[in-house]
Amino acid sequence: MWAKPTRNAAHVAAQHRPCSIKEVRHAFMICYNTPMTTPQTYFPVALTIAGSDSGGGAGIQADLRAFRAFHVHGCSVITALTAQNPHGVRSIQPTTPEVLRDQMRCIAEDFAVKAIKTGMLLDAERIRIVAEMLPLFNDVALVVDPVMVATSGAKLLAEEAIARFTDAILPKATLITPNLPEANVLLGLPVAENVRDLAAHCRNLATRYAVAVLLKGGHSDRHVATDFFADTAGNCFEITSPIVENPPTTHGTGCSLSAAIAANLALNLPLLEAVCRAKAWVYALLCAGVSAGNAAVYGTESAEPPRDCIQVRNLTA
Repeated sequence: MWAKPTRNAAHVAAQHRPCSIKEVRHAFMICYNTPMTTPQTYFPVALTIAGSDSGGGAGIQADLRAFRAFHVHGCSVITALTAQNPHGVRSIQPTTPEVLRDQMRCIAEDFAVKAIKTGMLLDAERIRIVAEMLPLFNDVALVVDPVMVATSGAKLLAEEAIARFTDAILPKATLITPNLPEANVLLGLPVAENVRDLAAHCRNLATRYAVAVLLKGGHSDRHVATDFFADTAGNCFEITSPIVENPPTTHGTGCSLSAAIAANLALNLPLLEAVCRAKAWVYALLCAGVSAGNAAVYGTESAEPPRDCIQVRNLTA
């Protein structure tokens, strides 16, 4: 069944201005009595390939929350089931190779995926399978959250898996979103500690792997959360947002950021603007943490984040 335009939505269209979210939702609640055989437009679709978080704060669950917030249909390929909550991971059950392949085939057969986000790929075998199956999806943006090294410095992938990841996944990526320890592993350099070194690390990653990079820099001495973005054309930008003091939770913010970028790419936004909108949305999430028992969760799914809280400075020489 397909939506019948309301008088209000038709009036908006006649004025040549975008419908508001409220007007679009209202229009989609009223359907024709007879179905259309061919849809006139495709609803934007994004795919996440990652692990499942039983607590719902990170992984597949966080990714689907981000897709929904930006009004993008979310598909998922689960690489592993985890038993976890915000305090830690208790156990992991990898998805079998056959089921992993079948998930990707099923989605490729029926969904017009416009952007893909990868998260935890777990090990060398599943990295190989995902890399082999990605060509099923033509002309899509690929956002890669490495999930290689925790911010504490603990490695989440074995050396063999890291080598396969850099050889098989990174060359297919549109954007990678490493944290500082992951950038250190990918470059084989000490972790940078100042703005100049961070910007240089970001440029070096973009050059070495021929991919755009969002280097998650964390806190700087200016009391702002600072990231760095470099593209394959040699441009580099510093992107800052206010620091949220003592948020109830930060669990899953890396997953949420990369998924939100993928959602905005599925909406055909330019890459830098997609990054900025995603960073603004994550800032709004951190401001909206609420208690859910002994754990805290994010209490908003707003698709209209405070974009003006994001500042961009061009560092291109």
